[in-house]
Amino acid sequence: MRSIKAFLSGCLMVFVLFMSQAVSAEIRPGAFTISPLVGGYFFEGNQDLDDELAVGVGLGYQIDEHWGIEGVFNYVDTTFEDDGFDLGVDTYIYHIDALYHFMPSERLVPYLAAGAGGIIFDPRDEWNSDQDFAVNYGGGLKYFLTENVALRADVRHVISFDETQSNLLATAGIIFYIGGEKAPVKAPEVVEPPPKPKVVEPPKDSDGDGVPDSRDRCPNTPKGVTVNEVGCWVCKYLNFDFDKWDIKPQYYPCLNEGVEYLKSKPTMKVEIQGHTDNIGSQKYNQKLSEKRAMEVMDYLVSKGIEKERLCAKGFGFSDPVASNDTEEGRAKNRRVQFNPISD
Repeated sequence: MRSIKAFLSGCLMVFVLFMSQAVSAEIRPGAFTISPLVGGYFFEGNQDLDDELAVGVGLGYQIDEHWGIEGVFNYVDTTFEDDGFDLGVDTYIYHIDALYHFMPSERLVPYLAAGAGGIIFDPRDEWNSDQDFAVNYGGGLKYFLTENVALRADVRHVISFDETQSNLLATAGIIFYIGGEKAPVKAPEVVEPPPKPKVVEPPKDSDGDGVPDSRDRCPNTPKGVTVNEVGCWVCKYLNFDFDKWDIKPQYYPCLNEGVEYLKSKPTMKVEIQGHTDNIGSQKYNQKLSEKRAMEVMDYLVSKGIEKERLCAKGFGFSDPVASNDTEEGRAKNRRVQFNPISD
């Protein structure tokens, strides 16, 4: 009896030790199993047989991930005791069982078992041996150490039908899985790379003036020329001091851009329009506006623009762009502006 308790305690310690180790395992359909077993066999009291160590082996086959069959053979070296009479008895327990496994893909797999077989009692003297039919049921745990090896603990209620004796068989051991279908290795999930962002080609701007060709009414503008929203040279106004027609130095850069622009458009003709405020007579302001237009035209001609492409025209104070009632408005009206008349 002490040997049984010592063995079961040792099995429990080993079981707990391996519980802390990580492993990938499963019940494999089609696998054969070999399971050395050791434990204790406990007889019903009226049988007068000592509870003793049981050793055995199980051979099995796993039908699918849940169901398996197993043939088990155990040997118990026990003693018959009756009123001081002791007799050694070799006891053989054999049975074929069906096992149902729960959570077959986990590391710790509980199972239920039931089966039928027999018990042979063979006294070590001239007494005849005795064989009884027996059934058993119970359950256990399998704890995988590797994908092919598991610890095992099992408890069975064994019922023999000769005088209906109830015995208990508790065993532990190691079970080895041979062959069988391994679960397919899950391929790593392929993460599709995000689609490359579509490269949006910027609108084509052949002359580099900042206006796309689709909106550029004045293509081939020279570099550095200031253009408006449709790609044409813009020098909106040249303003003049009161009663003056000389060009202010601040407007030379704009006029020089205009020179380059007109050179890039050899067929373009431009009307140069001069204007005044309303101070003074109409006749005087007409002449003043013509002088302003001529002054600008002469500058463009001096820079290489053909005179035939230019037309200077005065408008006096007939076409104001601001109110002549204020100094600020009159300053805006003293101007020259450009009007392309052909291309």
